[in-house]
Amino acid sequence: MGEIRETAPRTIFQRVLDILKKSSHAVELACRDPSQVEQLASSLQLITECFRCLRNACIECSVNQNSIRNLDTIGVAVDLILLFRELRVEPEALLTAFRCGLQFLGNIASRNEDSQAIVWAHAFPELFLSCLNHPDKKIVAYSSMILFTSLNSERMREVEENLSIAVNIVEAHQKQPESEWPFLIITDHFLKSPELVKAMYAKMSNQERVTLLDLIIAKIVGEEPLTKDDIPVFLSHAELIASTFVDRCKIVLKLTSEPHADDEEALATIRLLDVLCEMTANTDLLGCLQAYPGLLERAIDLLRLIHVAGSDTTNIFSTSGCIKAEGDVSNVAEGFKSHLIRLIGNMCYRNKDNQDKVRELDGIPLILDSCRLDDSNPFLTQWVVYAIRNLTEDNSQNQDLIAKMEEQGLADASLLRKMGFEVEKRGDKLVLKAARDTPPP
Repeated sequence: MGEIRETAPRTIFQRVLDILKKSSHAVELACRDPSQVEQLASSLQLITECFRCLRNACIECSVNQNSIRNLDTIGVAVDLILLFRELRVEPEALLTAFRCGLQFLGNIASRNEDSQAIVWAHAFPELFLSCLNHPDKKIVAYSSMILFTSLNSERMREVEENLSIAVNIVEAHQKQPESEWPFLIITDHFLKSPELVKAMYAKMSNQERVTLLDLIIAKIVGEEPLTKDDIPVFLSHAELIASTFVDRCKIVLKLTSEPHADDEEALATIRLLDVLCEMTANTDLLGCLQAYPGLLERAIDLLRLIHVAGSDTTNIFSTSGCIKAEGDVSNVAEGFKSHLIRLIGNMCYRNKDNQDKVRELDGIPLILDSCRLDDSNPFLTQWVVYAIRNLTEDNSQNQDLIAKMEEQGLADASLLRKMGFEVEKRGDKLVLKAARDTPPP
């Protein structure tokens, strides 16, 4: 099929371009004079067929791509597509022409750097600003394809100066998670620019922030590990996430009130914690976060506030015997306490300074006291066990503290045993050690 396409003479493309120009003149008139809109049906049909011809001619055929580009067809196509946004006509006839025009731009740019440069010069930023927030899903998908195909490191700098386009891509992924193009733009380009991510995060809605944070998590826990080039970038992301969490995490306490005040900001903050848990589970990112000023202190402080709030009243953080419906804000909040304990445990992993800091901040009794029967938090015991193991590893002071708590009745011996620990008296000294028949975590 490619060989047949390559035999197409340049004169055919010139004739198609002439038809496009003539038809676009009719569209331009209709934009100025609404009374002309009714006569547009035949012009839109012609435009659609021209775009289909050009679109198909460009598939895997650089000869045709080059011939069509050298006739300045790209500029005419982009101008025409921008005119479509101004028209008020029957949606279907217009949408078909609109979609075919975008498919043509995507195909002429595919694997052709010269065409990509021309498409970018004509389309950025107006075409993307017009199309990425279009109500038609296919138009959003096709314009995302053009953006992905044309992007390189140099053009990314222009995107950084046009934040609306970057935010529109995140919004497109939020609305169409099944569409591959917005996903690829974010993971292959946006997440490689710490400056862009920081600027985007400041400008986005809380729903869009959750979408972006989900993609960061997906990248960290994906099948392919972070590369050497990814690590410095994700260390910058880690600082942004940690800084934002330290500044904003207490907003989660709003969820204790009824009705929930500003659920979306609280949900975005909860997702920040999810990201921090995954980042601290990554050995390349852990050290940076273990040393991040105020992060461990804030996690312990917040755990204490939530623990008190859950103990005092019946609210979203209270011990509960029922699991809420999936998607309910309360369902998301239920794992928050266990994730805080997971973060504290990760930050204490083979880090004596942090182990000592948790003890000095009275965090150990708080963590042990969190391990009550809590049906709404099924993984809580698991993360408490994990945190206590990390807190006591090669730290005799922390081991002594827990042993003394058990002797004084401040730590439940049966609970410690359930967690895999027991206290043994050796002379005058109490020793915390792993239980002989340690239950599986």
